Amino acid sequence: MGTDIGDLLEKRKVELSYLANRVVAIDAFNTLHQFLSIIRQRDGSPLQDSSGRVTSHLSGLLYRTASLVEAGIRPVFVFDGKPPDLKAETLNKRKEVRESAREKWETAKASGDLEAAHKYAQASSKVDQQIVEDAKYLIDIMGIPWVQAPSEGEAQAAHMVLKKDADFVASQDYDSFLFGAPAVVRNLAITGKRKLPGKNVYVDVEPEMIELEETLEALGVDRQQLIDIAICVGTDYNKGLEKVGPKTALKLVRKHGDIHAILREKKVEIEALDRIRDFFTSPETTDDYELKWKKPDHDKLIEFLCREHDFSEDRVEKAFERLKAASGGRQQTLDQWF
Repeated sequence: MGTDIGDLLEKRKVELSYLANRVVAIDAFNTLHQFLSIIRQRDGSPLQDSSGRVTSHLSGLLYRTASLVEAGIRPVFVFDGKPPDLKAETLNKRKEVRESAREKWETAKASGDLEAAHKYAQASSKVDQQIVEDAKYLIDIMGIPWVQAPSEGEAQAAHMVLKKDADFVASQDYDSFLFGAPAVVRNLAITGKRKLPGKNVYVDVEPEMIELEETLEALGVDRQQLIDIAICVGTDYNKGLEKVGPKTALKLVRKHGDIHAILREKKVEIEALDRIRDFFTSPETTDDYELKWKKPDHDKLIEFLCREHDFSEDRVEKAFERLKAASGGRQQTLDQWF
């Protein structure tokens, strides 16, 4: 998802402690999708309660958020609103990919090929409205704020950092930079050892920081030119130029200055080009939000997770104690938000 310009960006590893006492605006849909993809059983089936409702995302939210808060991080989750009409083709293609992956998953399960089943199951993940509603409710009762974006969540998160209401955006995608985010943290939800897709190889996944100004300086381009590079490669709003990857796109932008000159030389067009550029530089965002961290609600956590969704009461109690202890340990700082 998003644009594939990661190879061009200047990344550096950071510890969670580096983010202590910082507000991190987390791309909620991106994070939920990661939990739904990764937290699965051997045959690819998601975690479910006794009623057959998916709970992988709730498990990821509870335990990973507890770890972030325990590390002194102040998370705020930012949810997508209505996608722009420019994104319609991408959303349709994603739907086709999910449906195809689901069919392959069922076939692989039936044949007993668990490795293939797990791979296709991950690609079949979908963040639906019920998952969003349950996630918002869980975030609420954990005492963590969330923001409803009018359109793209990454654009809203970038806006919050630019306003200095947050310090970093957290997302696996790179679109945040196109929306102007000064700094992005990746791998915040998926640290630890992860298996490379299709290979029997495990790698350590650690949080990494990417800063926009550092990247632009290293590449020798400005933000508008970075947007043009992304459009050449392909974004959620357009198909990229044929046989143009990020390094080639960078060379083209350095040579020609902007995408209009590139397209003139190649004698090709990109539909709605100026609308796409304008959307990245002036996306729809809102200032109608309040960031207020609260104490976790023990009784509601037990009722929602244990009574309604069959979570282990012992594990939920431990997660609650971690949230409570982290809040208590920062009481002087948090008093202004309670």
